Order: sequence, then C-alpha cells, then structure tokens
Amino acid sequence: MVTSAGRRPSMADVAAVAGVSHQTVSRVLNGSPLVKAETRERIEAAIRELGYRRNNAARQLATARSGRIGMVSAHLALHGPSMISAAVQEAGRAAGYEVSLVGMIELSERSLHDAVDRLLDEDVEAIVVAVALREAQSIVASLSLPIPVVLVQGVGAGTPMAAGVDQEAGAAAATSHLLDLGHRAVAHVSGPLDWVESGRRREGWRRAHEERGLLPGPEIEGDWSAASGYRAGVRICASDEVTAVFAANDSMALGLLKALHEHGRRVPDDVSVVGFDNVPEAEYFWPPLTTVNQEFAELGRRALELAIRALGGEEAPVADLLAPALVVRRSTARPPS
Repeated sequence: MVTSAGRRPSMADVAAVAGVSHQTVSRVLNGSPLVKAETRERIEAAIRELGYRRNNAARQLATARSGRIGMVSAHLALHGPSMISAAVQEAGRAAGYEVSLVGMIELSERSLHDAVDRLLDEDVEAIVVAVALREAQSIVASLSLPIPVVLVQGVGAGTPMAAGVDQEAGAAAATSHLLDLGHRAVAHVSGPLDWVESGRRREGWRRAHEERGLLPGPEIEGDWSAASGYRAGVRICASDEVTAVFAANDSMALGLLKALHEHGRRVPDDVSVVGFDNVPEAEYFWPPLTTVNQEFAELGRRALELAIRALGGEEAPVADLLAPALVVRRSTARPPS
C-alpha cells in the first residue's frame, strides 16, 4: 500500500492510525515487553491495515549485527553540518561500519521522526543526530528507541551520549584575541539565535567582555550566509566607533569584509575581523582571515566511539567537549590610534 502522498507507509503513519506515539510503535516492532497487550493489538491492526513493513525483506533479529550506523543531519549546504556528516561517515568506515545518511531540508517533528523511521527500516545499530536547532534538541530528547542515539552539535559539557565542540570557549578565544590587541568593544554578527551553537558563541563573546569589565559592542543577527554578513557590515559602517568584529562563521565574515572594503574601511588598519569555522578558503580571503578551527574529523571519531561504547553495554557514556583553536592571520591588528 502507498499513502495518499504516493509514498510507502511509515512508522509515523502507523502511530497516527493506532493513536499512539512513534516510540510505542518502535517498541512493538522491536519486541519490547513494555507495551500493553491491548495497545500492541491496536498497533498490529494498523500495521496490517496500512501494509507497513520494514524495508528489509528478511529482517534481522534484534540481537544481530547489521554493521550499519544511521545518521540524521540538517542544513548540509552549510560548512559545519556538511563537515560533521563527512567526518562521521569516514569514522564509521574506519571502524568497520557503513553509515546511512538521511539529510533534512526543513526541520519539523514529523520530518525528524520520518528520518528516524527510514533508518530503523535499515536495521541500523545506532543513530547519530546532527541537528543544532533548539527545537531538534527537545524532539531528540523525547525519542525512546531500542538502539543508542548520539547527539552531535549544540551539546554541553558532560552530556551523556553527546559529542561536540566547546563553542563558548572558541568564541571567547576569538573575542579575547581582539580585546588583548587593545580593542575596547567588539561587535558581533551572530548566527540565527534558534541555533544552540549561535547562542553559545554569543555567550563566549559576552563572557570575554565581562571578564575584563567591558561592555560589548553592537550585536547584529545574521543567518550564516555571506549576504547577511554583508548587510551587517553595511550597518557597522554607519558608525566610526566599531574597530573590531567577531562574526559567528566565516561565510558571514566574508560578506562583512566585502562591505567594509566597499565603504572604505581598511582591514585590519581600521577594523579587525575574526570568523569561526576555519573553512578551507579562509586563508585566501583578503586579507587572510583570523578564525576559530574546529576538528571535525575528531568530532566524527568521538561520535562513533560513543555509539560503539553504548553498543558494547556501557550505560550513557560521556565524551569531553573538543577544544577549538584560534588561527591568527592578517585580518586582525591593534586598533587605530
């Protein structure tokens, strides 16, 4: 059977017909004894009505090893998410696993559940979720799956089953570099504030000022794109007071550099600029961009290691946050005298 939308029925469709949660359907499909008999019968009836079945013709036993890890990722057009996805896939291959990636264009509770359904249909042994929006964090936290789920991006220190980079420390290092050069107030072009990582980089920017008893410069919210960095740069150029800017990613820093050049503001003579991510092109910006480097390859390895530790029986394993490193190039200097 196919749905009215022309697709095969999913686990979410079964849940809707049976009037239960996605997690309850998952428990029934995986033989959990924690479901009441009446509820189990209702779900099994919905499965028969819809003709739902797992994609594998001969589904492996729950105790079997499929040698496959699932991954859900969003915003793959952006540098960070694309690098994290590549890093997890490479780490999986190195550990002897195939990695099945489901990319999402738009995030919603339904789209995330559908992505998980697709991976469960492939009998994955664990799932890595790399979606940094605050909404996604709560949806993932509500999942109750019979296999390990590892979070990547937007995670805090000491969070079980989570691998991440210390975003606040990276932003504080970027801002401190500018303040140590003698700038008194650093402006900030943030990422969209519904992203956990945007909020953490913003906190690092603020903390660096607070530790020195200084008030931060103006803040402008961007959307990770060079175009939003350019628009922020035009606003910054309306005042001669800003001598340093921390952009929350390198794409926005690139747009900012263009706006500064067009308005006759020399970098770094008049305005210093720091980015975040250390994209491969950063050293070829003009001037070469000072930025914060994230070790995506190591992040992928840690995410896979957490999944493997959980599969080995370790309960709620924890990994330390990765410490990002400041890469100083020619876009920063002492403020004009």
